[in-house]
Amino acid sequence: MKKILLVLITISCFIIAGAQIPVAKTDTGIIDGAAYKIVFPPNWKGKLVMYAHGYEFMGSSPRQSNNPQFVDGLKPFLDRGFAVAASDYSIQGFALPEGVENTEALRKYFVKRYGKPDTTFIVGHSMGGGVTLATIENFGKNYNGGLPLCPLSSRPYLQCRKEFDIYATFNALFPGIVPQLSEIFDLSKSKPAIPFSEMMPKVMAIRKAIVDKDSLLGVEFAKRFYLKFDDLPFSLFFNENVLRDIAQKANGNPFDNTNTVYSGFPDDWNINKKVERLAAKVNPNIIFGRYDRTGDINKPVVLMHTVYDQLIPPIYGVVNFENMVHQKNKDEYFTVKYTNGQGHCNFTPQQTGEAFDELRSWAKTGEKAKAGFIQ
Repeated sequence: MKKILLVLITISCFIIAGAQIPVAKTDTGIIDGAAYKIVFPPNWKGKLVMYAHGYEFMGSSPRQSNNPQFVDGLKPFLDRGFAVAASDYSIQGFALPEGVENTEALRKYFVKRYGKPDTTFIVGHSMGGGVTLATIENFGKNYNGGLPLCPLSSRPYLQCRKEFDIYATFNALFPGIVPQLSEIFDLSKSKPAIPFSEMMPKVMAIRKAIVDKDSLLGVEFAKRFYLKFDDLPFSLFFNENVLRDIAQKANGNPFDNTNTVYSGFPDDWNINKKVERLAAKVNPNIIFGRYDRTGDINKPVVLMHTVYDQLIPPIYGVVNFENMVHQKNKDEYFTVKYTNGQGHCNFTPQQTGEAFDELRSWAKTGEKAKAGFIQ
């Protein structure tokens, strides 16, 4: 139970600080349909962090900036004299394009009202890490650098296709426990999200059903997707919500696995015979084309990731983007930091502060931050 609640907190990814953070001034309002909050510390030094939040379930409340823990999560930046500006985005769920545009609109508002900051960084967790990278790729001239934390750094299609493939293969091995993909993408039956009130009963029911059928096979299946078994039930619940959200926003199924050969399972031949096959019904660019990942960065980026992440494993959160950066010959702008955190966005305030300090030093001196572990 505690583990699942921690994941829920870190989906939107607040860094739990514990102590009340002193705030000198708060500015709130709405820009282009997106609520925002700007927080100024008592020792504001004319510096700015634009913060991009992670995935919020459709219909979840309160929105990001109204969460009681929001300001405490900004401690590493407020303590260093930075104002922090954060948009709630105009929509919930998969909102990477909106996150990019709403964050840029808020930055422009900040400059117009408070003047151009001495330095400006962008920071984001999870999907907000994807917003961070897309912002550096497309609006990098406005920033001194970026700090994406356990980010959605792969091409968004590939990241969400992972959720699709988990469902397709899980249903082949454990039929009847979670919905079929055909049901999720049938707009006459699908709903945008499962209410939080149904989460715990569903997660516990999924776990019991897996154990009752074949717990050893469940363990092997979890490993195939870089998961610990205890995290598999919640991951399936979370992925279902993401896929339902995508079905609604894309107005159909943007994924196609008719040509996919699945491997890495105890019996690959059997799973490929049984797996549910669906052809794409809509162009994936409808939802994934805007601000697709390129790796074309021109400002310092320090990407920090935990060694274990049940929602965005390092191969999706680091390796894919690293390869894109290398293909663009932009390695001079990219450094990766790891922590021994065991979970999505499971960073301490001290770890975040250390990574941020290394980014600031890099931006100031031009000496690239060294890759490696942060204790």
